[in-house]
Amino acid sequence: MAIVAGVDFGTLSVRVTIVDTERGRLSSGTAEYALHRRKDDPDHATQSHEDHMRALAEATLKATAAAHISGGQVAALAIDTTGSSVIPVDAKMQPLDEYYLWCDHRSWREAALITETAHRKKLPAIDWCGGTYSSEWGFSKLLHWLRHNPEKRERFASAFEHCDMVAAVLSGIDDPAKAPRSICAMGHKWMWNDSLGGLPAEDFLVEVDPLLKGVRTKLQGHYATSDKLAGQLAPGWAEKLGLRAGIPIPVGAFDAHWDAVGAGARTGDVVNVVGTSTCIIAMSDDTRLIPGVCGVVPGSVHPRKTGVEAGLSATGDIFEAIARRANSDVAALSQDLASYRAGQTGLLRLTWDNGDRTVLVNPELGGITLGWHLTHSAQDELFAAIEGTAFHTRVILERMEQNGVPIRRVINAGGIPQKNEVLNRVYANVLNKPVLIPKTDVTSLGSAIFAALAAGAFRSLEEAQDALCPEYRVVEPDAKAAKTYEELYGLYRNLYFGFGSASAPAISAGGILPTLRRVAAAARGNA
Repeated sequence: MAIVAGVDFGTLSVRVTIVDTERGRLSSGTAEYALHRRKDDPDHATQSHEDHMRALAEATLKATAAAHISGGQVAALAIDTTGSSVIPVDAKMQPLDEYYLWCDHRSWREAALITETAHRKKLPAIDWCGGTYSSEWGFSKLLHWLRHNPEKRERFASAFEHCDMVAAVLSGIDDPAKAPRSICAMGHKWMWNDSLGGLPAEDFLVEVDPLLKGVRTKLQGHYATSDKLAGQLAPGWAEKLGLRAGIPIPVGAFDAHWDAVGAGARTGDVVNVVGTSTCIIAMSDDTRLIPGVCGVVPGSVHPRKTGVEAGLSATGDIFEAIARRANSDVAALSQDLASYRAGQTGLLRLTWDNGDRTVLVNPELGGITLGWHLTHSAQDELFAAIEGTAFHTRVILERMEQNGVPIRRVINAGGIPQKNEVLNRVYANVLNKPVLIPKTDVTSLGSAIFAALAAGAFRSLEEAQDALCPEYRVVEPDAKAAKTYEELYGLYRNLYFGFGSASAPAISAGGILPTLRRVAAAARGNA
């Protein structure tokens, strides 16, 4: 038996969960931090490392107090974070700027340059991250920072993903060369590939931009999966967190990957971690390329299996934007959605409001809604957006299955499926598969599982999951709704590839609006 702490850094807050390996979850504590946006630059999204660490201490103290335990009883601490959230540091691990948060897209030009150079130079690593490098990822963000902060370049010693930065700081590591790096983070976002010799070669990086000269060396270090230790909690931070110095801290990972672990995922499962965006996580016993998928990385989820990551650049963010434009909120707009039937709005929505992360990997796309008429409401648009994210998810799952990823179960995790039953129902009907929803929230449970492994409480990841992961409730597809969505999905898929790629063959669009009207009339019983 052990008591451990699992830490999850989200977009707006950090949650610390205290778990007893025999009794399960004891308590949680949360603390918020600011997201820095700019009205003159919608691509800008940063956060302060100092704010993160202050919030971590606050949330940890809340969690132990709520659990009615002393901090000295906590045997291990593990950390997951958003990604790719990147921070440049100096030679003493001091931040040179704020984090480029995962949703910061200022580096879209740099990402396009990396993609073009990679294909021109025939860099094999580009194929392992879907064929297109993203503005959400590490090298593009670092290059953007180097280009726009010439006065700080001389002090630049390295750059870190959020999960690696926090683990290093908590462990008292003040030399960038000694800080372990997560294979999950570096494999999915920095083109690190053990079979290809690690990071892309120096000559490639210099070809992208001479400002990247020497960066490969500055990013070297010990790369590890999360069954290895990043360090032990340093005395100074132990005091701030109210914990015992010296407890183990395993190598961290991204929140979605560990949420999948907390949701009980095994080989054959795909987990939709639905929140502000959607991360789609699966595991495979094989390692093979999947065109348009964000990353295929051995060890990124389960240390001994190949992790597969895909996703939608915005999900909950789209729902929030619709509500905001209507001077409402998502909860209010959702009140009557349970009565909506498949396709009844007559709207078909391509949910590219924040670009396309998978399978087109194109941040320059924008949202499209077809079928508007004068009486449509914001509520109609919200329902169509839920349908649209489900259709996009189906495109992704089909791409994964076509390339050897087994999908026997679909699990909806993350915050939204816990409180939006309409979304779960729509996903089951669009995918025409049963959708499993954990009976309790699994946020930060994956972190607690890896902390428990570091504490020696379990012999394997599977044993820890069997002991700690919640049971599921199941949403079965409705045959009539699934049939309707099968027809609409054919329209959606043609539009998705037709609008989304400049090189796509011409599509016939003349029948789309009449079909949407016919489907809507039938759904309303007016056919």
